[in-house]
Amino acid sequence: MNRDATLALFRRAGALLEGHFKLSSGLHSGGYLQSALVLQNPADAGALGVALAAWAGALRPGVVLSPALGGVIIGHEVARALGVRAIFAERGDGTLMLRRGFVLTAGERVLIVEDVVTTGGSTRETIAVANAAGAHVVGAVAIIDRSSGAAELSVPFHALAQLSLPTYDPAACPLCAQGQPVTKPGSRPS
Repeated sequence: MNRDATLALFRRAGALLEGHFKLSSGLHSGGYLQSALVLQNPADAGALGVALAAWAGALRPGVVLSPALGGVIIGHEVARALGVRAIFAERGDGTLMLRRGFVLTAGERVLIVEDVVTTGGSTRETIAVANAAGAHVVGAVAIIDRSSGAAELSVPFHALAQLSLPTYDPAACPLCAQGQPVTKPGSRPS
């Protein structure tokens, strides 16, 4: 699946939103990708998972680890396509961690799977969770890289589409300056 086909799924699902948004990173943007609207369709979620797994298969991961909430469905679909287990990290007391009995073992080969990468913060936190368990992160994938390649990750990274949606520090946000109300559509509390 190429960039155009990926973005067509988002457009068809009404998942490429315009407005004034507060992102999970705390930054503001005039564009938002609501992956849940695409991933609610099992056929589309499966096709995206297969496409990401096609790139990641050469890394030979033994487990997929995704940050909750956005990465859970796509992580499961990538794991299904790779034939490996899927687990997720979630916030507890503000820190990303393994819960629900999920464990990683020392040396286990881990692929990090995200829906959308903006700054790379959640992906880096998820990598840190795997590293703390002694696992070996072999790479990371995402459906969309909205940083246009600027997110710095310490592992090989691939996204089905890169998209430039400018982000702003809230103190310098032109949308705030225009008085546009901000909405918080993401999964992380404000």
